[in-house]
Amino acid sequence: MKKIRQKERIGVVLSNKMQKTIIVRVTSHTRHPKYGKIVKKRTKFKVHDEKNIAGIGDTVRICQTRPISKEKRFRLIEVVKKAPVSSIKSEEIELQTK
Repeated sequence: MKKIRQKERIGVVLSNKMQKTIIVRVTSHTRHPKYGKIVKKRTKFKVHDEKNIAGIGDTVRICQTRPISKEKRFRLIEVVKKAPVSSIKSEEIELQTK
């Protein structure tokens, strides 16, 4: 029996507002078929994040898996790089809005 290698991709988290789901943008570079120019292609995937560990702006590694829901076909493997945390505290934000 032949072992199938699952597709792995690295992308940036755009949203983590859903429970156990994140939206990841994966950027790839391809050559235009007619003109030969390198073109940047961006694709968004819904990814299963069981423990809700990924935050907005994090760089993550995702892996293709069986269908988890209608649109989720990937799961989170690891957080490669955490996004820098904003230095502004929540108390300062409240003071600025008043």
